[in-house]
Amino acid sequence: MITTLLVANRGEIACRIFRTCRELGISTVAVYSDADAGALHVREADTAVRLPGDAPVDTYLRGDLVVAAALAAGADAVHPGYGFLSENAGFAQAVQDAGLVWVGPPVKAIELMASKTRAKELMAAADVPLLAPVDPGGATAEDLPLLIKAAAGGGGRGMRIVRELDDLPGELTAAAAEAASAFGDGEVFAEPYVERGRHVEVQIMADDRGTVWALGTRDCSLQRRHQKVIEEAPAPGLDDALRQRLHDAAVAAAQTVGYRGAGTVEFLVSAEGRPYFLEMNTRLQVEHPVTEAVYGLDLVALQIRVAEGEPLPAATPPEPHGHAVEARLYAEDPAAGWQPQTGTLHTLEVPDEPGLRLDTGYTGGDTVGVHYDPMLAKVIAYAPTRAEAVRHLARALERARIHGPVTNRDLLVRSLRHPDFTGARPDTGFYDRHLAALTPGPDAGEQRLAATAAALARAADRPASGPARFGAWRNLASQPQTRCYRGEPDGTEHEITYRAGRGGLQPESGERVVRAEPGRVRLDAGGVTRHFAVAEHDGRVYVDGDRGSYTFTALPRFTDPTERTEPGSLLAPMPGTVVRLADGLAPGVAVEAGQPLIWLEAMKMEHRILAPASGTLTVLHAAPGRQVEVGALLAVVTEPADAGPADSGPADSGPADSGPAAPDSAAPEENA
Repeated sequence: MITTLLVANRGEIACRIFRTCRELGISTVAVYSDADAGALHVREADTAVRLPGDAPVDTYLRGDLVVAAALAAGADAVHPGYGFLSENAGFAQAVQDAGLVWVGPPVKAIELMASKTRAKELMAAADVPLLAPVDPGGATAEDLPLLIKAAAGGGGRGMRIVRELDDLPGELTAAAAEAASAFGDGEVFAEPYVERGRHVEVQIMADDRGTVWALGTRDCSLQRRHQKVIEEAPAPGLDDALRQRLHDAAVAAAQTVGYRGAGTVEFLVSAEGRPYFLEMNTRLQVEHPVTEAVYGLDLVALQIRVAEGEPLPAATPPEPHGHAVEARLYAEDPAAGWQPQTGTLHTLEVPDEPGLRLDTGYTGGDTVGVHYDPMLAKVIAYAPTRAEAVRHLARALERARIHGPVTNRDLLVRSLRHPDFTGARPDTGFYDRHLAALTPGPDAGEQRLAATAAALARAADRPASGPARFGAWRNLASQPQTRCYRGEPDGTEHEITYRAGRGGLQPESGERVVRAEPGRVRLDAGGVTRHFAVAEHDGRVYVDGDRGSYTFTALPRFTDPTERTEPGSLLAPMPGTVVRLADGLAPGVAVEAGQPLIWLEAMKMEHRILAPASGTLTVLHAAPGRQVEVGALLAVVTEPADAGPADSGPADSGPADSGPAAPDSAAPEENA
């Protein structure tokens, strides 16, 4: 029996595993980097062991340090979670060599499935349907489009879609370099890219008695940069024959490698309904809660049971009931190329009500840093039908209070309500087609009403018992008072004027104040009473209403870097670390507009900083390994004197003098 378990991970998955351990009476051990010293998973564990350093390569990816931590803390078992070392056969072997229980599949199964190319060969021998591989060296225009993938790892790293034959050599090189950096293995392969395909997977659970459960399907087609955003179980719109074929193929895959524990077999289903094996993930998936909800199971508890040598509780799995949908809440800005966001997460509150589940590694007051994946939480809704689960999840996200870095919350709500999704035929091209429509600017009328609520809540917090001072001016309470707010991220300014008299506060825009108090305002707008919650943190004002949430500030969070830089300056769009420069990059070198010059890594993503115009590199401050703050000057490109006004360059580079460059981002790998 396991008595003390170390989780070789961080964030929400560590917290989720700890929850099951508490229910089973198992003591818990956390490991943490210096950046995570105050993290929620550290606070929730019974014991915690420091891994010196910040970067994953120095901490969570150091298997030797993790094993030493387990021994030092007196643990008798290790659970890898997902990401990091979860699919590292060497780490699994080291855990067992140290006399610890490995809560995961056999080392041999991990090895066999670690390389997607080798896994496909095994699956072909087991008659599992596959996409025919394409030799990149002999590819022709008839083979396009192609998908280049890393043979090791996942989460979108080392993955490229190639639609033009001339782009193939460069994309192969870039994919291999990214794969080598992320996984220590630069092997890549190519296969046909299936347009409007669906990502459908089967959850399996197996014991060492030969029993393999196929725990239904999940649809994970809504993805950005090849990383999942919304998942659901069961996968909608599959006929019984196709569903059974997927179950049978998943069981065959597990049996082929002698699998034990929890795993996932992933398939690509074409628009015509033909399934193709993608890969087998030899670990627990991020999206496992939707399967747990539908089957009424605790997959982590089953993992521990199997690791202890116990059989699965029955020869066949329980019957599924209902439908579950999960949304991943990220600290990122979808409208700015999915750029990750950092800073203090002041508030994270999701409605606590039947049918909803929140898995998170953060609470209010925690800091979202630059070193790890930007996922804040997973919100899961369960209901008897798909339509009810989708509706409940969308409304729960809409009502959530999230104050701090910009998130993808509004995108999630709109995605869940989009007809392509509600129509039960999602596909992997969803965001390619609909991103612009899903990321519109704020509704001007609603934003102004929210700014009005912010002004009234502020006024109620400072009642006009006498003359009020604003800046250098002295205003009588009976005179009109004005507050100005700048909406984020669009920058729209709102000047809110109101009076404070014997009858209370009254905005000059015409709404009637039903009640105004610090933190809460009710307005009658056009005969409809509207409720607003208002909070202020670090100079920003957050307004949560029944139709959305808005953020305002009187001043920019950061001083505008363009006020102190010259045209052609390349500025860091976020805090991060310079990982590499273009070959031969040095002052005096000629560069072309749109040419990648600098690679910046932040929050497990690699961002390319592009030349804003053709010209000469005259200043270079960036150097590999250098950590930079947002707005830091990285380089300057000077155009020829006769070039005329600066060209704004490619869409993802931003104008030469427009402030921090909007980077071209590669996908993160921590959460597959």
